Amino acid sequence: MAIKKVFPHLVIFNGLLLMAGAGNAVVLVNPLAGGGVNNFAALLEKITLAVAGLVGAVSVIMIIVAGIMFLLSAGSPEKIGAAKKAFIYAIVGLAIAISAGAIVATIKGVIGVR
Repeated sequence: MAIKKVFPHLVIFNGLLLMAGAGNAVVLVNPLAGGGVNNFAALLEKITLAVAGLVGAVSVIMIIVAGIMFLLSAGSPEKIGAAKKAFIYAIVGLAIAISAGAIVATIKGVIGVR
């Protein structure tokens, strides 16, 4: 019974769409063209590099936090271990952020995208 109620509205809507588009061509403008993004690969590269910059900044902050944790550990082996673990994770994150551009370039080369 629901189809009987919806069907006339769909017919009217489709008819209006056909009449509206019969004489006019719709032109879509690329809003990202000003930033040098003309294809999907370029968009993904820009997003990846922006995220890498954010990860790099957070990694540097976490290195500082790990240093503060180490200073405030007061010789406690558990707190020293937590500080070392935080420092190692921050260094790994920083290494990934620094190499993000090379990773993206390598993947683009493998799949053959410019």
